[in-house]
Amino acid sequence: APFLSAKRNGEWQAISWAEAARRVCLIAQGLVGLGLGGGTGHSRDRVMLVSENRPEWCIADLAIMAAGCVTTPAYTTNTQGDHRHILDDSGARAVFVSDAKLAKALFPAIIKSGEERQVIALEPMASAQSGAIDLHQWANLITGDHAAARAEVDARLAGVRRTDLACIIYTSGTSGAPRGVMLHHGAILRNMAGCAEAIAEDFGWDDEVFLSLLPLSHAYEHTGGQFLPIGFGGQICYAESL
Repeated sequence: APFLSAKRNGEWQAISWAEAARRVCLIAQGLVGLGLGGGTGHSRDRVMLVSENRPEWCIADLAIMAAGCVTTPAYTTNTQGDHRHILDDSGARAVFVSDAKLAKALFPAIIKSGEERQVIALEPMASAQSGAIDLHQWANLITGDHAAARAEVDARLAGVRRTDLACIIYTSGTSGAPRGVMLHHGAILRNMAGCAEAIAEDFGWDDEVFLSLLPLSHAYEHTGGQFLPIGFGGQICYAESL
């Protein structure tokens, strides 16, 4: 069944649930192969995610968690300084970035941070020019033995608890530097359940289609526009633009 849909050359193209699961497992194992996934509980490795709303955002988010890491989303409008603050404050060891346009503000922030970080480009990108950036291509990480990757992911997820950290979402507060809000798996699941109960009383659920419009780097869309549809087997369609 269709799961994640986006327009390509003016036509809606869908990624099935099975294909998305395959990519999640392979990307997760790719992250583990890069040395990520260490730590437990609140000390799990952080992975930053810099991308506009698109199917790969959801797949990367799920893969980060499936690798035993914590997702740290960032707004596409962030400045170099914003990225530097989140990198340093979260301690992110790796970053997903969608394309060269968004990398313009990100790469200088990584270089100035002085820490070596793994970078995964969602779209083909030329090799980085600094030793601080170890660049990898998304397309190279979604190939390989899916069955073996799935087995490793299943074994890892068996140990994940509701009290474990799922993501750190940085607020755009009214003053001062953005603060990282630590959200646990249980908190997100509880919000999903509460929303589901309220909506089911009105009209129930049947093959729902969600339009992903607001930034996925914000807690509202992250839960209501991504995890809620997943919880009900709904299809997510990504808007071309605001």
